[in-house]
Amino acid sequence: MNRSIARRLASMFALVALFVFTLVGTGLFLVLRTQLEHHLRESLDDRTQIARIIVYHAVTPEKWRMAREKLTDMTPHDSSTVYSVSSEDPSYHFGTPVQGTVTKSWPGGYARIAPAGGGPDMLTSTVTLPANAARPPVQLQVAASYSPNLRTMRVFGSALAALSALGSLAVLLLSYSVTRIGLAPLTRLTRDASAVSPNNRSQRLNTASLPLELNDLANSFNGALERLDGAYGRLESFNADVAHELRTPVTILIGQTEVALTRNRSVDDLRHTLQSNLEEFERMRAIINDMLFLARADQGERATGLIEVSLAAEVAHTLEFLEIPLEEARVHAHLHGDAMARVNRSLFGRACANLLMNAIQHCEPGASINVTIARGEGELRDQVRVIVANPGAPIAPDILEHLFDRFYRAEVSRTNSRENHGLGLAIVKAIAEMHRGTVSAQSANGVNTFSFSVAASVMSIASGDVPAARANASDAAADTAYSSLAKGKSA
Repeated sequence: MNRSIARRLASMFALVALFVFTLVGTGLFLVLRTQLEHHLRESLDDRTQIARIIVYHAVTPEKWRMAREKLTDMTPHDSSTVYSVSSEDPSYHFGTPVQGTVTKSWPGGYARIAPAGGGPDMLTSTVTLPANAARPPVQLQVAASYSPNLRTMRVFGSALAALSALGSLAVLLLSYSVTRIGLAPLTRLTRDASAVSPNNRSQRLNTASLPLELNDLANSFNGALERLDGAYGRLESFNADVAHELRTPVTILIGQTEVALTRNRSVDDLRHTLQSNLEEFERMRAIINDMLFLARADQGERATGLIEVSLAAEVAHTLEFLEIPLEEARVHAHLHGDAMARVNRSLFGRACANLLMNAIQHCEPGASINVTIARGEGELRDQVRVIVANPGAPIAPDILEHLFDRFYRAEVSRTNSRENHGLGLAIVKAIAEMHRGTVSAQSANGVNTFSFSVAASVMSIASGDVPAARANASDAAADTAYSSLAKGKSA
């Protein structure tokens, strides 16, 4: 069950108010109790002083009789104040001293006594008077009841509790109203967010009138909408490109099959038709395999079967398999540098082959391709970058941003589409991310540079130029991928 933020905030404010009221009330209650007890002691002192004077001057039996009458007149009917005098002489006795359990005592003869027979506690003051004339030494006790204090504290405590409860209730109601007013921008933000739909993906939340606390949330939401809009757009483009790429071979297959069925064909003609269809099937299989590979990469799949290898040896092995495409394009490749890294050799070779095929396809005859393996610097020190640079026509910055997107081609007319279906560089990006690396593309001074990185090994080394003809054994999967590239197809 979803709970209202306004109710939760109002409840918390009410609890905080009740806590504060309780603290303040407790403080006031303790202060009042202390002051009442202080006033009770002062009143007891005054009464003790008067009784002390009366008893002190009762030096004869006649005066003692008058003193007893005065003490009797001073004793109230509710027994809130009790006077008692005791001595060894039975004739100098008055009243009954308060006896019971002493719960608290103070210097100067003060004590708080809980009477043995029950009733409210009594505050007593005991004074010893020396003998004077015919009067023997006596002990004077004056006791005052705590009953008025307790009654006052009870009334004050009840009133304080009631006022605290009413105050907390008032805070609850006012906080709920104020919170609803304060959350009005959030309600408006929710209403604007609910209006976003696939039909108006460009709509964004208005952050100009939002408070500071919601501004970051709205900006984050707008950023998420931007990313979703971009992903949605890429998905639409991806679907359109997939349909385009698969439609072409399917159309060719249908057309060639219909032509073959229009009349009787010789075995050689049928064989030629089947060979052409097989090429289209191979192209469709390559597209589907690449799409499945990219789908797994999008799901966060990481490279497995990592082996620590010399990247220069792996690149040299790729160059060896690309010897035929290099000769047909009449370009040369030079390898520089080396570093150790843990990679999946098949995936790493596929990424290198895609970058090199991209460079070969965009090189003029007689040009040179430079492949550099370099350790990163600064924050990228834990990565090794494979850089492929080739001379070529300048690439506009807006095109550079999309070269690693799926099915993206810089040529609007989709030239060379039969050999290249626009997933090569996207696969390079996916392989780099599977090795916790990145990709980049630059175009400056007539040189186009494409690179990808992988996580470096602790044993990473730097070396000079490595012969481009250096070979290294490779697994069966890499051999298959390189062999298809050597035939001029995209891996």
